[in-house]
Amino acid sequence: MSEAQGSVPALTVEGVSKLYRRATPGDQFRTLKSALLERTLTRGLDPDRAIHALDGVSFTVARGEAFGVIGGNGCGKSTLLKVVAGILKPSSGRVVADGRVAALIELGAGFHPEITGRENVFINGAVLGLSRRELERKYDDIVAFSGLGDFIEEPVKNYSSGMYVRLGFAVAVHTDPDILLVDEVLAVGDEAFAHRCLRRIEELLADGRTLLFVSHSLDLVEDLCDRVLWLDGGRPRLVGEPRRVTDAYRQAVAEEEGRSHQRAKDEAAEVRAGETDEEVLRWGSRRAEIVRARLLAGTGEAAEERYNLTSGEPVTFEIEVEATEPLEDFVFGVAVSTPRGGEVWGTNTDLAGLEPQRLEGSGRVRLVCPSLRLGPGEYLVDVAVHAEDGTPYDYRRKMFAFSVIARDRGVGIYFPEHRWEVAGGVEWAPAEAE
Repeated sequence: MSEAQGSVPALTVEGVSKLYRRATPGDQFRTLKSALLERTLTRGLDPDRAIHALDGVSFTVARGEAFGVIGGNGCGKSTLLKVVAGILKPSSGRVVADGRVAALIELGAGFHPEITGRENVFINGAVLGLSRRELERKYDDIVAFSGLGDFIEEPVKNYSSGMYVRLGFAVAVHTDPDILLVDEVLAVGDEAFAHRCLRRIEELLADGRTLLFVSHSLDLVEDLCDRVLWLDGGRPRLVGEPRRVTDAYRQAVAEEEGRSHQRAKDEAAEVRAGETDEEVLRWGSRRAEIVRARLLAGTGEAAEERYNLTSGEPVTFEIEVEATEPLEDFVFGVAVSTPRGGEVWGTNTDLAGLEPQRLEGSGRVRLVCPSLRLGPGEYLVDVAVHAEDGTPYDYRRKMFAFSVIARDRGVGIYFPEHRWEVAGGVEWAPAEAE
């Protein structure tokens, strides 16, 4: 989903910065008298001595889009969500949210520990903009979603952290928000509740609502989000397609831990330099480099290079690779998609249970499909070689395209082998031979 989708973005963040005062010697000894003499309880905020929690962050989020934010601890993710939620005021820049915003940012934010869960539902719901009548109508659904049962009548101070999250999320998603802000707090919930939350988020997205999602789970971000922002030291490092951004982030983490080659650092700098391009089709450290990829009609050595196929033909995806150094950690992958970005099929050697032993110098890898039963249409192929933890050596998007025709008629992207059978009083004339 692109930024241009929709006439008015659901969320606009323009040049947002957030500065905090850096503590200096003597600050703790300031007295009320000295503050009155200086006519202020705080010293002026000196930008040169301030901590930039956020520094010039800009992006837009379209209606119905899931927008992810990733980065290391202290990079400004939670601060960004608090600014968007209105909990914090930006030092500069502005945030424009078109619609009701519901935030699940901190455990028990807005809950009073001394009163019951029931009472907190009505207080928190009112803060989020629901009337008493709306809350009474939705109360049973909120309690059922939270799974708290009789604990709803207990004081919130007796709740575990997981129970806090369950109640907070249940209230937030039942306010019918136009924009839902979710921080890493879902990580403390149990597996069943996490799945319930994700299903609810997907329902909201399908209904045209918008999500701003912060998480350290890169796999979850890739699955859930349409675009991703990588924050680094409060500044935008990269924004774009989830896989591209998470791969770049993984690569940077590997470099910081001293596990990547110098060429990985060079490539990371190259990616950063090109992050304003509309589309980047290749990235990775190039410790192993894909020098060529082809589509072959048929199998074995008799297979011929061809990019127009008939559905059900045997095909071979062939990858030629050059390793710049001996590697014992490598995975080869192939993914097929439609021109509009729909995922058709993908696999890799790790999913197939192949254990890497050694990759050195030049090599060739083939993925053989005895019968590629795709529907008629155009398809694009991504090929990749990466480490087992996902760190890319060479990821190449849209490396080649191919087209498929089908003798049978049908709708969709998958054409399984099939036949029609009938019994009783059903008859039809045999199909005419073509």
